Amino acid sequence: MRFALDALFADVPAEQIDEARDFYRSRTAGRGPGTPEELKEVRAKRSDPPAADPPPIEETIETAEGSVPVRIFTPVDGPPRGVYLDIHGGGFYMDSAARGDGRNRALADASHLAVVSVDYRLAPEHPWPAAPDDCEAAALWLVEEADARFGTSRLAIGGSSAGATLALATLLRLRDRGAVVRFSGAALQFGTYDLSARTPAGRRIADEYFIQAYVGHVEDRTVPDISPLYGVLRGLPPTLMVVGSADVLLEDNLALAGRLSAAGNDVELRVYPDSPHGFTAHPTTMARTALSGVESWLRDRITRSSN
Repeated sequence: MRFALDALFADVPAEQIDEARDFYRSRTAGRGPGTPEELKEVRAKRSDPPAADPPPIEETIETAEGSVPVRIFTPVDGPPRGVYLDIHGGGFYMDSAARGDGRNRALADASHLAVVSVDYRLAPEHPWPAAPDDCEAAALWLVEEADARFGTSRLAIGGSSAGATLALATLLRLRDRGAVVRFSGAALQFGTYDLSARTPAGRRIADEYFIQAYVGHVEDRTVPDISPLYGVLRGLPPTLMVVGSADVLLEDNLALAGRLSAAGNDVELRVYPDSPHGFTAHPTTMARTALSGVESWLRDRITRSSN
């Protein structure tokens, strides 16, 4: 079998590709904090995110292991058709649910979804398995309470970068509990699916401090809860995967798409040309197109789950 990477590209207008190329030519590629001291400094310098209007409801989920804060958005013009569990990115050691408030408010209103964003604990103060424990707790809370709280039991999950990794790890946990069937779809943007440095993309990021902060204490990082690429992937909900062709993690995203499909899952892969890691957060038309596609896919999955 022969195929070219561009055969997998999402269908976007040439002018959007040209605009993206111009933007990235003039943009200096960044790198995350490389030491605990740098991380502390970057966190301290980050400005507060813009407030959403109307703001989210801040709530705390109580579990046997502790408390998990969530931020809840409901559509302004009617009851939600479904509930989307959003898991933020940031290398497992940065950012917060609040930094996605603007995006999640827009998603709730445009797609008539309730959006629940989980403020999972961050490394290195709280290394693995704290983050997936918190995400699992939020997901199980929705499985049990969504119908009573939001008037719908139609659920979807997703995230970007570390958030996509945690979303997939959460689905694997739910599947093993017999609860994954409650989720009608997963929207995964450029996840970090190997933290063991054994895959091509995993080797490229092996020296990143975020890995040491998150799983430096773990001897075997091929555990699927850490590196979902190594998991038994059968029995998962339909999945949309979004990644840029210039993403350092492209190869592992391609590998995961292949493994999901080979395991019998419904998977759709959208590769966006000339786009690096994190591109959907950048101010380009291509980013807006990709996010619009994610929103449309989620609406479609929620609608199908009601049939």
